[in-house]
Amino acid sequence: MDAAGSQVEDECAQYAGQSQSGFITTQGGKLLCSKIIHLIHNNDVKSQVAKVLRECELRMYKSVAFPAIGTGRAGQSPAKVADDMLDAIVEFTSKRSVQHLKKIKIVIFQPKMLRDFYESMKKREDTDLSTTDSWMSLIKSFFFGKKQPTEKKNTVTLEKKINLATFQICGESKKNVDAAESWIKNLILKEQFENTISDELIEHFDKSQIDTLADLQRRKHVTIQLEDKLSPPCIKISGISRDVCFVSVEVQQMIQKMKDTKEEQSKAELVYKLVEWRYPGSNDTFVAFDKLTNMQLEDAKIARKTNFTVKINEKRYTVDLNTLQANDDQGKTINIKRVPKNEGKL
Repeated sequence: MDAAGSQVEDECAQYAGQSQSGFITTQGGKLLCSKIIHLIHNNDVKSQVAKVLRECELRMYKSVAFPAIGTGRAGQSPAKVADDMLDAIVEFTSKRSVQHLKKIKIVIFQPKMLRDFYESMKKREDTDLSTTDSWMSLIKSFFFGKKQPTEKKNTVTLEKKINLATFQICGESKKNVDAAESWIKNLILKEQFENTISDELIEHFDKSQIDTLADLQRRKHVTIQLEDKLSPPCIKISGISRDVCFVSVEVQQMIQKMKDTKEEQSKAELVYKLVEWRYPGSNDTFVAFDKLTNMQLEDAKIARKTNFTVKINEKRYTVDLNTLQANDDQGKTINIKRVPKNEGKL
C-alpha cells in the first residue's frame, strides 16, 4: 500500500464498506498497473482467486498478477494455497467463454514457498488438461524448461506448440536479482535431462509410430526430436528426468518390436524356401499359406505340438499336426499338405 501511494489509500477509505462481492477495485496509483483489486479477508483462497479472474474477464483486462494469497498475516499453509490458486486458475481457463484475459501471474517472493507451487504443478502433470494446456504450460515451462519444435520426417511431422513464460525478478539490489536469476537457472538445469537413442530402424518409422511419439510428447511433457538425416538416425528426448526415462523405454520398445518383426519376416522367408504348407483351393488344387503362417506351422511341428490354429479363408481351423487334418468350428474337415522343398536341410 505504501508503494501504491496516498491516492490508493484514499480510494480504499472511500469504498470501504461498499463491497458486495468480497473485493474493491481502485486505480493503480504509483504501481505499474492500471487497477488494483483489494480482497476482503477470506480463508477460501480458491473462491477469492475465482472471483478476481471473473472480474478481470468481465472488465476485459488482459493480464492479472496475484501474490501468494493468505500466506502472510493470515498464516495459511503455502502448499494448500498453491493447490487452491492453481485449481481456481485451471477451472477458470477451462471455460470456453474466456476471451479477454490472456496472462495470469503468481508472484512469489519467498524461495521456500516456490517449492510448494512446484509440487502442486507436478501433481497435475499426468492429468488430462487438454482444454487448459496452453495456460498450464505457461507455468510449467519455467520449471521444465523451454521446448523447441521438432523436425519433419518425410511426409509426417512431429510438432509441439510452445508457450513461453516470462519471469520478472524484482529485488533490493542488482546482486539480489542476479542471485535469484542464477537460482532459477540452476533449478531448471537440475530437473532437465536429455537422452539420445540411435538406431538404423528409426529411419523407417511410419505414420503410426510418429503418432505414438507425438502422443508420448503430449502426455509426458517432453520434447522429442527426430534426427533422421544423421547416420545412424537418432531420437533426442529432453525434459524432466523421470519423464525422459519413461519415454526412452517406450521408444526402445518400439524399436525392439520393429527388430522382432523384421527378424520374424526374415525367418519366415528362410523357412518358406525350405518347406511349404498348403491348404485345399479350388478345382483340386492346393494353395500355399502366407509365409508367416507357414513358419508358425513348421515351428509347431518342430516343437512336436499336436495342434495349431490357423485361418483359412477367414475361418478358424485347428490343424492336427500328426494327421495333417484341419477342422473348423462346424466340424468340417480338410486335408493340408507339408511339402519339403529341399530334403536334408530340415
